[in-house]
Amino acid sequence: MAVAFDNVNSATGLKKLDEYLLTRSYITGYQASKDDITVYSALSKAPSSEYVNVSRWYKHIDALLRISGVTGEGSGVTVEGSAPVATPPVADSKAAAPDDDDDDVDLFGEETEEEKKAAEARAASVKASAKKKESGKSSVLLDVKPWDDETDMKKLEEAVRSVQMEGLLWGASKLAPVGYGIKKLQIMLTIVDDLVSVDTLIEEHLLEEPINEYVQSCDIVAFNKI
Repeated sequence: MAVAFDNVNSATGLKKLDEYLLTRSYITGYQASKDDITVYSALSKAPSSEYVNVSRWYKHIDALLRISGVTGEGSGVTVEGSAPVATPPVADSKAAAPDDDDDDVDLFGEETEEEKKAAEARAASVKASAKKKESGKSSVLLDVKPWDDETDMKKLEEAVRSVQMEGLLWGASKLAPVGYGIKKLQIMLTIVDDLVSVDTLIEEHLLEEPINEYVQSCDIVAFNKI
């Protein structure tokens, strides 16, 4: 199904494009295509970081064009105020290949093994880079319970927040009554899904020495994708 966008060089058009890319990695489908090239070419300059999703997508397509090119056909896209975009050279080369004679095909296939390996390495690098950029985030609410009513809750929270790792960001917290004078710590955290496992965070950090001097148990109250 063809997709249409307003002038992507206007604030309104960029905002709509940013909302569109909130849940998508590409303009259409699950791989970079001519549709991405159309929108990319329609932009007069790199989008501001204010448009988080457009900026992420733009940098990814820019990297693909510089490293390996974009050959996907896409579903069709139009951008108001932009001229039709010519098919990129990489796509033209592949499209013309079936019409070449056998000798040309053989000569192309006989290019050095080093060049073939280099192309495969570039493709793997782009795939790995794309996966890292597309890594999602999650918001988590934890219940952290102390051993008893004599546990110093201020030191408990300091111990919990002392755990630092790539992809982990501690957020707001509060104390909530449990009963018999005991209070629990409720604390928010944001994680990068590919970098942090909440189960590992709890089992290998929050319930291990020296933090387990204050913490008896941890429970995941809420887990939401961002």
